This record gives sequence, C-alpha cells and structure tokens, in this order.
Amino acid sequence: MRTPNHHDFYPKDLIPIGSNDLMALNERESYLHTPATHWLIAVEGVQLSQQKIYYHWKASIYPADSEGDFNWKEPFYTSPAMESMDHAIKLASSFETYGKKDHLSTLCLQEKIS
Repeated sequence: MRTPNHHDFYPKDLIPIGSNDLMALNERESYLHTPATHWLIAVEGVQLSQQKIYYHWKASIYPADSEGDFNWKEPFYTSPAMESMDHAIKLASSFETYGKKDHLSTLCLQEKIS
C-alpha cells in the first residue's frame, strides 16, 4: 500500500469534535475503537503519474486525538481531486467553519449523497 505524500500535506489547526459530529462519527464501525476528540482538516497533494511532477489537490478530514495523531488510512471524508490548490484550500476552510459549528458530519453526508 502506498503511503500518502506527507511532503505536500498541509494541516489546519485541530478542531474539537462537537457532540453532534461525535455521535455521527461513533455510528461508523470503522471508528468505534478510535478515541477521536478532534478533527484534523488538511489539504493534500496528489501527484499525477507523468514525467513532470504535477499535482492535483484534495481536502480531507481525519478524526484525531488531542495531540493530532490520526490514521491516514481512514479519513472521515476526502474530496475528489481538484486541479486548483486554491479550491482545495477554500473547501478545507469551509470544512473548518462547519466543524467549529458542530455540523461537519451533516455537510459531509450531504456531499456524499449529491
């Protein structure tokens, strides 16, 4: 299994998980044994396979502990890859806003449905 490109991994500040989001997180079987207390939101570079080094970008959300430890194999949500880093940063900022309002799980569920 390939490991993520941590060289192009740009995390934002940790956000405490609110009670609504924590309830939604605990409903997922894959997170039952993960003691998550915070969201780690990051912009990640996805290197394209071509001769020149070229990236697309995605915004990802990971459950983390208070120290920022997280399992990179199990994101709560990862956006599709985008050509523009600016778009990925803007999306990550909107995730941050929703996370602070304890509505991140609702937003991500709506995105998966659409």
